Amino acid sequence: MGKLGKKARKFAKKNLPSVLKQRRKNKIVFKKRPSKKDKQDVAEKVVKTAEVSNGRDTESEVTMTTSLDALFAENDSFMVSDDSDSDGYLSEDPSSENITGNDNDVTLKDDRDKHTLSIQNQKIYEELTEQKKSLDKLKKKDPKFIKFLESYNKDKISKTQDMYSDEDEIGEDPTGLDDDDDSATTKHKLLTCSLINSWSTSVKEDHSDSALTNLVNAYRAACHLGHEETEFIIQDNETFCNIYTFMLSEADNIFRGLLKIPSANRKKDSILELKNTPRWKKVKPMVKSYLRSTLFLLKQVTDLDILAFSITRLRASIIFFAAFPSLLNRVIQIVVPLWATGGGTLSATSFLVIQDVVSVFGSNYFDTCFIKTYNAYIARCRSMETVDAKHIEFLRDSFVNLCSLDVEKSCNKALVSIQQLAYILRHTKQKENKEAIKKIYSWQYAQCIDIWVLFISTNGNESDIQPLLQMIIELINGISNLFPGSRYIPLRTRCIQWLNKLSNSCGIFIPVASLILDMLEYKVTKEGSKSRKSVKLASNLKLPKFWLKSQNFLEQCVYTAVELLSAHFLQWSFHISFPELATIPLIRLKKFYERTTVESLRRVVKRLMDQVEQNVEFVQKKRDDVAFSPKDHESVDLFLQFEKALNTPFTQYYKSVVEKAASKMSTSPVEPKRMNVKRKKTETTANGSLKEADANANVDSKGKKRRVVLQVEG
Repeated sequence: MGKLGKKARKFAKKNLPSVLKQRRKNKIVFKKRPSKKDKQDVAEKVVKTAEVSNGRDTESEVTMTTSLDALFAENDSFMVSDDSDSDGYLSEDPSSENITGNDNDVTLKDDRDKHTLSIQNQKIYEELTEQKKSLDKLKKKDPKFIKFLESYNKDKISKTQDMYSDEDEIGEDPTGLDDDDDSATTKHKLLTCSLINSWSTSVKEDHSDSALTNLVNAYRAACHLGHEETEFIIQDNETFCNIYTFMLSEADNIFRGLLKIPSANRKKDSILELKNTPRWKKVKPMVKSYLRSTLFLLKQVTDLDILAFSITRLRASIIFFAAFPSLLNRVIQIVVPLWATGGGTLSATSFLVIQDVVSVFGSNYFDTCFIKTYNAYIARCRSMETVDAKHIEFLRDSFVNLCSLDVEKSCNKALVSIQQLAYILRHTKQKENKEAIKKIYSWQYAQCIDIWVLFISTNGNESDIQPLLQMIIELINGISNLFPGSRYIPLRTRCIQWLNKLSNSCGIFIPVASLILDMLEYKVTKEGSKSRKSVKLASNLKLPKFWLKSQNFLEQCVYTAVELLSAHFLQWSFHISFPELATIPLIRLKKFYERTTVESLRRVVKRLMDQVEQNVEFVQKKRDDVAFSPKDHESVDLFLQFEKALNTPFTQYYKSVVEKAASKMSTSPVEPKRMNVKRKKTETTANGSLKEADANANVDSKGKKRRVVLQVEG
C-alpha cells in the first residue's frame, strides 16, 4: 500500500482522534456477552444475597469491617426528627384543644400525604421553570411587550393599595389611640412570684384549667428563655425557679389526676386506651407542651444537678410518651449522650430512663437503645487516660443490664460483634503490621470484649449463650497467644481475668495456669540510662520499654501471677480433681522459688505453695474416704459442697491476697530513682538477682556504701 497523500493525511489528522474516542465509548457501552461460567458466578452471588435478604441469618453474614464504631449503624428512618422545638403557646380558653404550631404525631397517612405533596411540588416547579424560560425568550424577541406588562402590573398594584388604605381610614378608631401600643401590652405578660403562686394554689385547690394552661405557657417561656421571643416576661430568678420547680414536681401528678391514672401505673396501654376520650383530648395539648418544653430544657441546661432533677421528673411521666412516638425518639437521642458523658447521679438517672423506655415500650425500641448506647460506650473508650475508670465500669455494667432485658436479641448482636472482633484478629495475623496490631491492644477492642464477657457471665444459664461462650474463649486465647512479649503483660493479665470470670460464672474448666506461669519466666534486662517516670498500669495495655529495665517489673509480674493463680485455684479448691490440677503449677512454682534470689519474692511464692499443698492434702484426704467412682457425676458434683460454705484456710489466704492487691493499686508503681553512683556494670541474671560489680562509690564509710548497694538492688 502506498503512502497517503497530503489531503488524506490532513483528513486523518483531523478526524482520526474523534473516531478512536468514539470507539472507546462504544466498547464501554457494548460489552462482551458473559460466558456460562460468569453467569453461574453471578447466579451464586444472587442466591447468597437472596438468602441474606430473606432474614435467615442476616446479622452473621454482614460484611465485616475493622472499625468498631461502624458495626451497628443507627437507623435514621426510625428516628423521626422534628425541626420545630415547640408547638407554641396554649390558648387560655379551656374549650380549645389544639396547640398553635406543628403537630408532631407522625403516622403513615401523613407520610403518604407528604410524599404526594412533594411529587406535586416537583411538577409545579418544573412548570414554573419552563414558563420562566419561555418568558426569557420573549424578552429577547419582543422587549416592547415586556415593558407593557410591567407598566400594567404596577398600575394594578397601586389601585389595590389605594383600595385597602381607604378601608383602613373608614375603620379607624375614633379615639385616636394606636393599636400598636395595645398589642404590645397584650403580647407580653409580666410573670411575678405572686402570680405564679396564685396560679399554683388555684390548680391544686380549685383544679382550675385556665390556671394550669397559664402555668404550662409560663413553663414553656421559662424553658425557651433567651432562645426566642416569648409572650411572657419573667420578672426575676425567683420567679423562674418557682415555675421550674412547681411544673417538674407537680405536673405529672396533676396530669394523672385529670386522666384518673394511678401514680404507680407504668403501662403504656393506660394512655393508649384514653386516646379517643374527651379527657385525653382536653389534657393532651398541655401534656405535649410540658414534655416538649422539658426536652428543650435538657438540650440547653449545663448544670448537672438541674439535668439530673429534670430527667428524674421526666422519667415519672414516661408513660405519656406512648401518645407521642417522635418525642420518645427524641428522649433517647438526648438521654444517651448524658448517660455516656455525665457522671454520678446524672449518668444513673439517664440510664434509668433508657431502661424504662425498653421495659415500658417493649422490644420495638430495644434496637434503637442498644445501638445508641453501644456506639456511645465504644466512643467513650477511645482513650482511658482522660476518662475515669469507675465511670467506664458503670457504663459497662449498665449496658449489660440493658442487654439482659432482651437476651435473645442481645445474643444476636453479641454474635455479630464477636465475629467482627475475630475478623480483626485474623486480619491482624495476616497483615502483621503495626497499624493492624494497634487495633488489638486498643482500649476500644479490650472494652468491647469486656462487655461481652460480663454479658455471658451474667446470663450463663441461658441456652443462647453457649455458642457465644465458645467463640469468646477462642478469641481471648488468640489474643493472649498473639502477644507473648513482656511489654504486653497488662493485656495478657486482662485476658486471664476474662477467662477466670467465664470459668467461674459458667462452671467450666478453662486452663489458664500455663498463661499465668509464663509471666514468671520474663527476664529483667540491663538497666538503661533513660529518665525514670511513673507508670499507671491500670490505664495501659502495653508497658513502656523503660519499665522493663527495673526490678519493679519482676515484682509486678510475680505479684500479678500469684493473684491470678490464687483466683484460679480458689474456684477449683473444693473440686475432686484439685490434686491433679495443682500438680504441674506446683512444679513450676518450685523451680521459680529455687531460681530467684530476691527474698521478698521468695516469701510470696513460698506462701502460695504452702497453701496449695495444704489444700491438696485436704482434698486428697476427703477423696480417699468416699465410696463412689469417678463415673458417678452426681456424686462428684456434690463432693465437698458443705465445706464450701465454711471459711477454709485457702479462702482466707485468697482474701488477704486481694486486699494487698487493692492497696497496691491505690498507689501507682514508680520506677526507682537513679543513684549518683559510679560503677562499671550491673548484670541481671534470669532469676532476677543483680550481680554486684566493682562499684567505686565516692563514699567515706562502709555503712554508706552498703546503703547505696541496697538501694540499687531494689
